[in-house]
Amino acid sequence: MKRFSYRVIGESNKQEGGLVEANNLPQAAAILRGKKMTIVSLRELKGSTFDELFASVGKPKFEEISNFTRQLSTMIASGLPLVEALRILKDQSKPKMAAIIEKVLAEVEGGSSLGAALEKTEGTFNSVYVALVKAGESAGMLDEIMSKMADTLDKQREFRNKTKGALIYPAIVSVGMVLVATVMMIFVVPKMTQMYKDFGAKLPLPTLILIGISDFMVNYWYLLFGLLAVGLFFFRRWAKTPVGVLIVEQTIFKIPVWGVLKKDVMLAEFSRTMGMLSSAAIPILDGLRIVADTLGSQIYGDQIRRAANRVEKGSTLADAIATASEFPPILSQMIAVGEQTGKVDQILGRLADFYESQSELKVKALTTAIEPIIMVVMGIGVGFLVMAVIMPIYNLTNQF
Repeated sequence: MKRFSYRVIGESNKQEGGLVEANNLPQAAAILRGKKMTIVSLRELKGSTFDELFASVGKPKFEEISNFTRQLSTMIASGLPLVEALRILKDQSKPKMAAIIEKVLAEVEGGSSLGAALEKTEGTFNSVYVALVKAGESAGMLDEIMSKMADTLDKQREFRNKTKGALIYPAIVSVGMVLVATVMMIFVVPKMTQMYKDFGAKLPLPTLILIGISDFMVNYWYLLFGLLAVGLFFFRRWAKTPVGVLIVEQTIFKIPVWGVLKKDVMLAEFSRTMGMLSSAAIPILDGLRIVADTLGSQIYGDQIRRAANRVEKGSTLADAIATASEFPPILSQMIAVGEQTGKVDQILGRLADFYESQSELKVKALTTAIEPIIMVVMGIGVGFLVMAVIMPIYNLTNQF
């Protein structure tokens, strides 16, 4: 099936646009006429099979969303019409992002606002993003709002890259340890076992343990991988249930260093997003509900929803946040200062900067803490292997 972008005049005598799938252009036109629409324009959306294959799998990466926001804000600020800007971005984007922009472009060409078009992209742009774009369009400040969003997304991307970069070394070392141990157990230990049997060596306990593990991995590897696969499958399903999400999140928050880091990230995300929504003149109550749904934390989301209920009953944002146990007192105190001075958005922005800097320090601390733990584990593993290998050889020399 091919895809066609259309602009039509509907029953309400207003122009509208969208996408329709058909085998060819006449069939697409017939489908639209069958809906009592007068066709203004109808064109096939060109794209290679290779691009369509990749565009249909998954969603665009966070980096692509960030780049799209930055480039679109720059084009709009320079006076380029929105439709023309979207066409340029579609042509220079990767397949997944290009497919999304293509849908947005079709909606905008049909008369939809950018915010309404982004809202129809099946979760590619979250409710915070859409709300900010709509607010920018209503206030005639779309370029400024998108520029601020681009700055925020760039900061989030930079922090994510720093976190990933800090954990790459421990991850590589851990994977290497597992691979080396697996190769030893499957290929090396069985040959050593046969050698010890040929010489009739007396095997000490560490060697017997090593041989037992090796025999199990060689003879029952399918059972091991099967249990791991089944266990992982059911754990992932359970972890997506409300109870599972809550228990997993509570467990993560209790892990030393890592748990505190996750909390700081949540506080930074909350402060940054609420600050942006506030600066866009979005009501506090609406902002809280949007953040609760997009923060990615059930614990913090529930507390923010309860805070929103208090705001709805007449409480200030500072007082509502002060009753939430996961939010530190300094956050509510600083928000109170912002409410008194009329600078809530600026205060929240500074709080976001503070928690992001704290998060970066904790990432470094986490890396520093993980490395010696890995070294200790490696030392224990190597020591055990040396004992298991050397002790039978030592016993053989004593026999002769």
